[in-house]
Amino acid sequence: MTIKKILIVDDSKTELMYMTNLLQKNGLQVRTAEGGEEAMLRLSEELPDLILMDVVMPGQNGFQLTRSISRTPAYAGIPIIMCTSKNLETDRVWGLRQGACDYITKPIDAAELLLKIKALG
Repeated sequence: MTIKKILIVDDSKTELMYMTNLLQKNGLQVRTAEGGEEAMLRLSEELPDLILMDVVMPGQNGFQLTRSISRTPAYAGIPIIMCTSKNLETDRVWGLRQGACDYITKPIDAAELLLKIKALG
């Protein structure tokens, strides 16, 4: 599967702008959501090829949202990469257990993120 459409879920406008600019410069289509409720709305409107998921967000956190998405049959096939400041090994393992296919810690390294996206495609 080629990755073309990406949904970024992050409550930080700075992170959303940084990742959106990076991905668009590399020819990818980007949609954003600032939390769990908005992310579910975006998913109902159009299925992305990949979700980049923050963990620390108000309301439903990224671990909970990843679990919900990966256990919903209509969305279960969408790969999720956690992009978070939570850098403990236990956080990484927990994120993968919730259904994420990969885990990157902030600050996001542009080259690393693009390599992981390319590897999925």
